[in-house]
Amino acid sequence: MARVCLLTGKKPITGNKVSHSNIKTRRRFLPNLQTKRYFLAEEDKWITIKVSSEAIRTINKNGLYSVVKQLRANGEKI
Repeated sequence: MARVCLLTGKKPITGNKVSHSNIKTRRRFLPNLQTKRYFLAEEDKWITIKVSSEAIRTINKNGLYSVVKQLRANGEKI
């Protein structure tokens, strides 16, 4: 499974690691992804999705079912 948030699309980005002596080397910044299990009451089943912490807040705000409907409209299989 890739390091990509299912809801927001966040993925690793690259940048520089800068040492005390100002030497720059390439590094990766990984998104804060969590594998979460939610109970979808409308369909009476559990779903497991890999989401960022920002997406968890979005699910809490908008509701799980509306987020799942939006993902399915975009072609995701949930």
